[in-house]
Amino acid sequence: MAIEFTVNGRAQSLDVSPDMPLLWAIRDHLKLTGTKFGCGIAYCGACTVHLNGNAVRSCQIPMSSVQGMHVTTIEGLQGPEAAAVRDAWVSNQVPQCGYCQSGQIMSASALLKQTPRPSDSEIEAFMSGNICRCGTYPRIRAAIHDASQALDKGV
Repeated sequence: MAIEFTVNGRAQSLDVSPDMPLLWAIRDHLKLTGTKFGCGIAYCGACTVHLNGNAVRSCQIPMSSVQGMHVTTIEGLQGPEAAAVRDAWVSNQVPQCGYCQSGQIMSASALLKQTPRPSDSEIEAFMSGNICRCGTYPRIRAAIHDASQALDKGV
């Protein structure tokens, strides 16, 4: 039985196992490879996508639970928060190796949509599910603050 859902604004119908993790449907069937595999146990955050607007770890979401839902991957991330985060990521030179960055950006965008002016402790709590093996956490935090300020200014 096909599972029907929307990815980045496009209706999709995939005939896959209902137990297949959303991550593999996105990467292997839809060829959207910006969402990364990191740990497979929802610990590192490299596979973060938005499911109906909420940041989730796609490695642990079975396809059976996305029927009729809206998925946004890094390739389809849009809106003022996304633009502000991307600009701040560049100006703060956040990426080092870059592997975790799509998950970091997906989480940061969701955070700013939910909490437009997050404190350091709110950033730390929300972003704690995203691991950066290179340790760019100070730059990530600075970029989120810069993106928040840019959103305040309407930039």
